[in-house]
Amino acid sequence: MRSLSDVEWLAGISTLGTAEGNCRRLGHAHAALFLDRGPTLIVTFETSGAIGLRRPHGQPLGFDLAQERGWSHLCLVARGDTWFRDRAVYAYFDQLVDEAFFEEFDRVVFYGANMAGYAAAAYSATAPGATVILAAPQATLDPRIASWDPRFTEYRRLSFTDRYGYAPDMTEGAGDVYVIFDPEQNLDAMHAALFARAHVTLLPCRNLGRDIGRALEEMRIIRSILSAIGTGKFDATLFRTIYRARRNYIPYLQNLLARLDRDGRPLLAALLCRSVAERLNVPAFAMRLARLRQDLEAQGRKLPRRRR
Repeated sequence: MRSLSDVEWLAGISTLGTAEGNCRRLGHAHAALFLDRGPTLIVTFETSGAIGLRRPHGQPLGFDLAQERGWSHLCLVARGDTWFRDRAVYAYFDQLVDEAFFEEFDRVVFYGANMAGYAAAAYSATAPGATVILAAPQATLDPRIASWDPRFTEYRRLSFTDRYGYAPDMTEGAGDVYVIFDPEQNLDAMHAALFARAHVTLLPCRNLGRDIGRALEEMRIIRSILSAIGTGKFDATLFRTIYRARRNYIPYLQNLLARLDRDGRPLLAALLCRSVAERLNVPAFAMRLARLRQDLEAQGRKLPRRRR
């Protein structure tokens, strides 16, 4: 199924907004979709490209969850890599504050990943007490603070020093803040460290890779995470339970195998391949297991018996 164009997508969410809330253009690069359903509000930040690529029906991440739970949903969408640094977006959130919009809800949750994670943290300042969940967010692209990050140099022309600027500071009025990141991704880990505060829980997910947001979606656990936060049941312990889904997530298992290879741990690599080949029937892991067995046998080593 092909991805929807920006025009098609905007027409689609405009229809949703007309039926259950409203859809509003914010300048030429952003839009806001609000679906009014219930006293819990999920606020997500996304790009039109990600919505079209990962969800070909053109629905924002929180739409199905909000529909299923009877929750309200506010989705801010960017056309491209804007980091949501736009005066039209500032004005929109200023208006929400002036109207005491967030005070109408019993519970407010902000979520975003990567660039959108930056925005979720930055604009959470408009909803004091909100719970914030971030996946590999950037703290800022201001070169005075993050000159060590070479990934986004072309976007340093954006201003990160005016309103809603430095994302970690913008979370000071939030309730609980959770930052999911892969500590093996050094740049992501450095940004995550900038968020460290007394009310912030860092949730390291080793070997998950560079695109944490996409991984959470592909593992089909982001809805469980948002659902738990929306009902006030989420904490680090529950996250670790939900995150056990990584045992069946092939990209994670591939990253873990690569790590074991780099560390020179053939026995553990063989045990991993055996587990994956038996549980998930993945031919590539079965073939790798056969080669590892040969290498271990040549060294006079054998795999331990399976636990019953």
